[in-house]
Amino acid sequence: MANVIKLCKGLDINLQGKAAKKFVDVKPSEIYGLVPDGFYGMKPKVVVREGDEVKAGDALFVNKAHPEVNFVSPVSGKVVAVERGDRRKVLSVQVAADAKQVFKDFGKKDVAKMSSDEVLKVLLEGGMFGFFRQRPYDVCANPEDKPKAIFVSAFSDMPLAADFDFVLKGQEADFQTGIDALAKVAKVYLGVKPGADNALANAKNAQVTVFDGPCPAGNVGVQINHTAPINKGEVVWTIGPEEVIFIGRLFNKGQVDFTRIIAIAGSQVNDPAYARVKVGQKIGDILNGNLKKAERHQRIIDGNPFVGTKVSTNDFLRAHTTEVTVIPEGDDVDEAFGWIMPRLNDFSTSRSYLSWLQPKKAYNLDARIKGGERHIIMSGEYDKVLPMDIFGEFLIKAIISGDIDRMEQLGIYEVAPEDFAVAEFIDSSKLELQRIVREGLDMLRKENE
Repeated sequence: MANVIKLCKGLDINLQGKAAKKFVDVKPSEIYGLVPDGFYGMKPKVVVREGDEVKAGDALFVNKAHPEVNFVSPVSGKVVAVERGDRRKVLSVQVAADAKQVFKDFGKKDVAKMSSDEVLKVLLEGGMFGFFRQRPYDVCANPEDKPKAIFVSAFSDMPLAADFDFVLKGQEADFQTGIDALAKVAKVYLGVKPGADNALANAKNAQVTVFDGPCPAGNVGVQINHTAPINKGEVVWTIGPEEVIFIGRLFNKGQVDFTRIIAIAGSQVNDPAYARVKVGQKIGDILNGNLKKAERHQRIIDGNPFVGTKVSTNDFLRAHTTEVTVIPEGDDVDEAFGWIMPRLNDFSTSRSYLSWLQPKKAYNLDARIKGGERHIIMSGEYDKVLPMDIFGEFLIKAIISGDIDRMEQLGIYEVAPEDFAVAEFIDSSKLELQRIVREGLDMLRKENE
């Protein structure tokens, strides 16, 4: 029987536009783009040229620091562009998809008969290793490390996040094969929500733990903190449950299949639902015909409203994305006496708005900050929504001041920017906490190299 961990700290926010458990049709894109920024902490070295023909599963770029880590094409076709930005930074490698897809054959594998090194070799060659992230630093994993564990959180409770129980239906065998493969590399910890699908609750070759509590209980960092905290010098790997399915397909079918089920959600979407898409698909094609008439400025987000990236319809779906959301931008809203109105349609964690009388109401919030940045107020408000054994406000102050020793003492090795997403939402100082945490992690990583 799975262990149950009850979390009391956190905050659930109910937004309009949650995806209904049904599918909408999305036409395939003509051009797919693999975006290196989707694999944070990796410097790409492009190994193809414009005009090259590639199969689905052929490498488009590799990690410059670890050339054995391939990042592979989601489709077969012709390389039509290597898009670069400032200082020749690689923004995307674009492939015009063939009408009939051709897959590189990696051969079907029986995971039970494979060694750890053999599994790792397949993950590297098949482009799956790039989906692993490591703690500390929350960056792409180093294949030379020996992790003490691999963590998979099989649910997300961020606003408008996809329901993995729904996504998993029909893919249970591939998910279990993926878990079996991970278990060959290190001990696997699987975090699930109460009442999770049987394929998750009864998963083999993994230590299953139920996390019962408000957002961010689904964050893998929170789950690490409560099951196997990281000490200095230790490394753990994390991977999303959808990527576990990718791994299972690679072993069961012998080919790379980056088809994933994502949620198309948000108050500016006509028909919030789920769709089958591929990594690298064009955002405009995913949303085509499903956006409300733009009476207000809209923000398109690759991800959920808390931790996603602002994109345009010309951008490509990033590697780890499980939802595309669209909410009002809010920069075209004028409010007379807004500060003194009862605010029945705005959400607040305090009782300064009368909306607290409607706890189950779904809100149509926009992207405005509603206030300017100011000095940190040491009120303990972060602690109310941060279910981790760390002092959040003191850690943020240590990062801002650049005090590396203090950062280490306050637990920066365990956190990632997403762990502070809820705290950023309620922060009365209006600080960009996720950006601050990312800068602190990058500072520490550079110091320890």
